Amino acid sequence: MIRRRRFTATLLAAASSAALPRAWAADERPVRLLVGFPAGGGSDAIARLLADKLKDQLQRAVLVENRPGAGGQLAAQQLKAAPADGTTVFLSHDHTISILPQVVARPGYAPHDDFVPLGGFATFVNGLAVSPGTPAKSVAEYVQWVKSQGGGKSAVGIPAPASTPEFLVQLLAKRYGLDLTPVPYKGSAPMMADMLGNQIPAGIGSVQDFIEYQRAGKLHMIAVLGAQRQAAMPDVPTLAELGFKGLEDTPFYGIWAPKGTPAGFINSFSHALEKVVALPEVRKPLTDMGLTVGYMNPQQLDQRERAYTKVWARIIAESGFKPL
Repeated sequence: MIRRRRFTATLLAAASSAALPRAWAADERPVRLLVGFPAGGGSDAIARLLADKLKDQLQRAVLVENRPGAGGQLAAQQLKAAPADGTTVFLSHDHTISILPQVVARPGYAPHDDFVPLGGFATFVNGLAVSPGTPAKSVAEYVQWVKSQGGGKSAVGIPAPASTPEFLVQLLAKRYGLDLTPVPYKGSAPMMADMLGNQIPAGIGSVQDFIEYQRAGKLHMIAVLGAQRQAAMPDVPTLAELGFKGLEDTPFYGIWAPKGTPAGFINSFSHALEKVVALPEVRKPLTDMGLTVGYMNPQQLDQRERAYTKVWARIIAESGFKPL
């Protein structure tokens, strides 16, 4: 009887294991989580927070690997070249997935052909901030200050060339009659260093890059994009409030894998991400960073990305920008 019970237990365990996706149940190799920006920036902090919790759900090590350069382009190329076996994934926001393929003639990857979405976890907004040495506490004061600088000329930092912030600089310049020059950096961390050191008077980037410095009084956010004010900084007005319409569509964060990745791994990873995003110890720090946290399944992330790409395709075309 005891022997029969043991045999039955063994069969049940085998059946349970067989029911799980292969990549989930049998693969103990670490998962590389590629990030296209340097350590110390907003995307890096988000990736490390998620990786720490994903490993518990996946029961596999999840190792953040920074591949900075060209606004995430190098990391995206790395993802395309990686085997589609559930060992390499890519955390990114809109810039690398939606914008770069429209502004670079040969980016080395095509998101809809080379990648498959695993799931999204947040949306966010970009914002305009001024350095501590810039005497402006509002958009109106900033515009007046720039106009006082001789010909209405000034520089605005952006975290990557040919990025959404670069087009926002152009739109702001046109809207307010300014001569603004976008100055691209290799990620948000070096841009923030120059802003804090008053090496550049203003910058446009994601709220999560600015928010801690805003709270510490080391710089001043004067406007955010999006349809409504952000819960993490309710005193900062939206550009829409100030009469600047058409920039309400919000960027997003998601995770992708190489095309051809087994459906079992996609489903398993997506379910793990859903559970992680629901954890209070994940939601709170992400919210504190200025993100609007919310899980998107692979199909929802794909739809969100395609809609966002369409909006910015129009803005890029109207700007007259030619692919680099």
